[in-house]
This record gives sequence, C-alpha cells and structure tokens, in this order.
Amino acid sequence: MKVPFLDIRAAYLELKPEIDCAIARVLDSGWYILGPEVEAFESEWAEYCSAKHAVGLANGLDALTLALRALGVGPGDDVIVPSNTYIATWLAVTAVGATPVPVEPNPTTYNINPLLIAAAITPKTKAILPVHLYGQPVDLDPIMALAREHGLFVVEDAAQAHGARYKGKRIGSHGDVVCWSFYPGKNLGALGDGGAITTNNCELADRIRVLRNYGSRVKYVNEEQGVNSRLDPIQAAVLRAKLPYLDEWTSRRRVIADAYSVALKDCGLILPFVPDWAESAWHLYVVRTEKRNELQQKMSASEIGNMIHYPIPPHKQTAYAHAGFKNATLAIATMLADEVLSLPMGPQLKMEQVLAVELVIRAHC
Repeated sequence: MKVPFLDIRAAYLELKPEIDCAIARVLDSGWYILGPEVEAFESEWAEYCSAKHAVGLANGLDALTLALRALGVGPGDDVIVPSNTYIATWLAVTAVGATPVPVEPNPTTYNINPLLIAAAITPKTKAILPVHLYGQPVDLDPIMALAREHGLFVVEDAAQAHGARYKGKRIGSHGDVVCWSFYPGKNLGALGDGGAITTNNCELADRIRVLRNYGSRVKYVNEEQGVNSRLDPIQAAVLRAKLPYLDEWTSRRRVIADAYSVALKDCGLILPFVPDWAESAWHLYVVRTEKRNELQQKMSASEIGNMIHYPIPPHKQTAYAHAGFKNATLAIATMLADEVLSLPMGPQLKMEQVLAVELVIRAHC
C-alpha cells in the first residue's frame, strides 16, 4: 500500500465546505490586507493559547525575527538556541544581528537540555530561544527560572507545537513571546505561508503590530523602520475554519502515535519518549536507528513516505561556515542528524495505512 508522508490535500477535502466558504467570504468582502478576518483569527488564536494577544504575521521566521527585534535583541547580543533544530531558529537570531549560542539537546526528548543552559550564559546573553521540537513541549520551568535569575527573555519557537500542553497548560503563553508558523504542513496549517506570535505583554504585541506594517500604525506615518509581514486575510480565514478541529486532529495524531509505539516497541528502534508532564502535539513521529539510511531505502522502495528532520544540523550548514560552528563539538545534534527518521503522520492518515507502515518496518527490523 502506498502511504504518503503527509496528505495536505486530504485535510482540505475533509473541511472543503467550511474552507471554501471562508475563502469566498474574504473574496466577497473586498478587504484583502489585514482587516476584520485577521483580527478575528488573532482573537481566536490568542484565546486558544490562553494568551492575551496574538499578532498575525507572514510566516514563522518573521515571527521569530520580529519577536527578537521587538525585545531589543540585536548586534552584540547572544541568544541561546538548540543545536538540534530547523535552521529558521538560528536564522532569526542572525537576522537581527545577534549571535546564536548552541546548547545540546536532552538525548531522550531531543529538545534543548535545561541543565546545560546555565553554562552557556554570559554577560552578552540577552535571550533563550527554546524549540518545542516535533510537537514535544520543552521543559519550560527550569528555563523560565534561569531567565528570571539572569534577567533574560524567553522566546519560544512553537512552530510545531499547536495544541501541545506543558504541565496541563497549552503552549502559547509561558514565555515572553511565543512564535508560530502556519505553513501548510503544520498541525494548524494555512493554504500558504502564515505565522503569528502570542504574548501576554501588551506593549510587545503593539510593537510587533507596528513592525509588521512598515513601522506604521497610521497610514503614511512611520514610527520606525519596519517590514511588510502581515498575515493574509484569506489565510486567516482558512485558519479560522480549521481551528475548531485542531483538538480533534491532535487526538487522531495521538492515536496514530500510540499505534506506532505499541507495534514497533521490539523492532530495535529508539522510539519517541514523552515525559509525564508533557502532552505532545505529535507534529512528527520520529524514530532513531544507526541503520537509518538502510531503513529509509526499504521504506521508500515500498512506497512508504518518510523524511529526515533534519539531515544537516545548523552548525554544519554552509550558511554558518563563516561563524566557526562547523567544527564545534555538538555530538548529540550530529548523532541525531545521522539517526532520525520521521514516519508518516497526520490526522487524515488511515489506520490501514498505519498498519502498512508497521508491516514494512517490522519486515526489515
């Protein structure tokens, strides 16, 4: 059986009447930049995340970049980042002129290890930027405690954590600002690029609203040098149509994750570990094996979708060759890049497809 890694079109077809109606509503309104549709989504997303404010932006990278800029992070500052993450986390830091300082992950959860952060803090450190990787919440309490002790900001990268919970509370308002991506493949995905921040800080939300709109709150009056990074009303409408189904879709992901974990427990793979205090959003189901390339080839030959998240860690990317990271000893991030493999995952994945994935893996483990 052919199994796609993620069927984005199936998500659209499941909600086709609602999504088509939402798009038509925007087209009929004649309001195509910001406006009531974006404001409505911002209000609904803030409420979902238990945050006071949400600001819609053009994409997740802009959310990270504008969050750092609004907090005053810039040249001469250090920002602590995970060594194991998608490069966008690092790109946002360098985009504002700051320096990323990588910290290795917990080898069990793959998220930044709070026990290693204190040693990376210097007088130049301005912020900590944890990532809720694969939908798995970071252990936030010790990070927040360190931030308070040293007077640092906490900017959460929640691009993969829509609906995840940390100690019973949804991700979205723990840190100073939480950054979101609504890229089509995310748990809450638009039909194009989209992003947002959530925060309880009124002044911070206001500044990001100004920054996203050319540095202006009144037309032709520019308070500072901003950018054009506004959530599109059509994408906002699509997100509004999908949001009421997010919790149900997250539940379906958990059923799939549980099925994988039961079926593959004796296959010689290292399976995902979720601490008792975390509720993963299961954006990805990531296994590990030293024979990753062999397993990937066999899955692909059987038309079973799979991906590597991520094959080259940021410190080894050519983009950062000039920064002296390439020869850094970041052994855990390097090991994960060599061993991780993501299995098909998504709320529209059928159980017979899950079984097909399991049978192929078991036949070759």
